[in-house]
Amino acid sequence: MSNTYQAKQPSQRPDNANRARMLISCPDRPGIVAAVSQFLYEHGANIVQSDQYSMDPGGGMFFIRFEFDLSDLEKELPVLQEDFARVADRFEMKWHTFRASRRKRLAVFVSKEDHCLLELLWQWQAGDLDADISMVISNHPDMRELVESFGIPYLHIPVTPDTKAEAEKQQLEAVVGKADLIVLARYMQIITPKFIEQFPNRIINIHHSFLPAFVGGKPYQQAYQRGVKIIGATAHYVTEELDGGPIIEQDVQRVSHRDNVEDLKRIGRTIERVVLARGVKWHVEDRILVHQNKTVVFN
Repeated sequence: MSNTYQAKQPSQRPDNANRARMLISCPDRPGIVAAVSQFLYEHGANIVQSDQYSMDPGGGMFFIRFEFDLSDLEKELPVLQEDFARVADRFEMKWHTFRASRRKRLAVFVSKEDHCLLELLWQWQAGDLDADISMVISNHPDMRELVESFGIPYLHIPVTPDTKAEAEKQQLEAVVGKADLIVLARYMQIITPKFIEQFPNRIINIHHSFLPAFVGGKPYQQAYQRGVKIIGATAHYVTEELDGGPIIEQDVQRVSHRDNVEDLKRIGRTIERVVLARGVKWHVEDRILVHQNKTVVFN
């Protein structure tokens, strides 16, 4: 990949230097919040935000997100992580900690439609998306000039039925170890199980979600012909089940008989770009816990 372009990264927020996040899921039982809070207090951490959710207090799963400040975080966090294992074992926890100052690296995949990509670029440039867009990968050359004007590398990898395996190999070489999250910003290719295995719950897709749903080509034409009254979009994690992964965010807008096909497309593009950007923002801020095929989103 060419190193000609240097991404113009927004400056890091100064209040993030000693901030960390902890995500926990475990069977629900009394004492979880007290145990974790006491542990963080004993290790000198100051909790600045806490969110929790119980699926069923009588025996379901419990989810919690802590955001805390810890002096000299780079040195002290490894100690905290090692010591927390005892608490985690006691409550059968699955848990992760993240440094807020370590911005996640995004690889954005796109085809010919630019609206979702542009929303991500605008939010990133404004500093509203606390991540680094490391690269944009496309099966078409159309958006090279746009992307490189932001100082972001653009990798054109054509995909045909005969070259799909080789194209995927090139894509994986470009992103493995260089991207923490894959964003499919209207990327019109099927992602294979081999690719998904490399990024479990770290590939976010956006697609139209009409009520009722329309599959196949020209979904807005189908919606118009059926006279739908609501259109929408869904952001979700990608799994081997096509468009069946855990849902992160959805939104809808009412339409009427006065809206023609082009109106529906225009309205749909707006919903798609906003919903995708929300889902990406919540992921990079460590606000999402996945349980089976559902998500708990602390936003």
